[in-house]
Amino acid sequence: MTVRPFVPWPDKRLRTPAEPVAEITDEIRTLWDDMIETMEAMPGVGLAAPQIGVMLRLAVVDASETYGQAIRMANPEILHASVQLREHDEGSPNLPGVWAKLSRPRAVTVAYLDETGTRVEKDLVGLWATSVQHQIDHLNGKMYFDRLSKVKRDMLIRKARKR
Repeated sequence: MTVRPFVPWPDKRLRTPAEPVAEITDEIRTLWDDMIETMEAMPGVGLAAPQIGVMLRLAVVDASETYGQAIRMANPEILHASVQLREHDEGSPNLPGVWAKLSRPRAVTVAYLDETGTRVEKDLVGLWATSVQHQIDHLNGKMYFDRLSKVKRDMLIRKARKR
């Protein structure tokens, strides 16, 4: 397994929707392993392939206390989202050193292909739900700060550039 480097903001790949995964191969499984290693080295609770320059709809999420419970997802999509929201400080290694408090649905049902190529539907709550929503944003070419007002977004980017 390899820790991969992050694509720095404002690289255009971070603004480009990722391509669907046609099938789960050994190459995809190895990439997931590298993504988990990279996520844990951050440390973080999720990672989308475009963040490391791979333009495929792949994500990993592990919001467990000690790691080791990562969910590997290909082509993830939100099927249902709770009305109740949850606030959380979000950031990204692609724009290090800055965070913003966002509100997202507290619980989601996500569908994805797992490491065997089987379509899975899974209910996620709390930080797990926040992380999967954040990763799907990355897969759609969006950054967390796109959910902020223009004024807050501009302030955040200015602050990051000063670092």
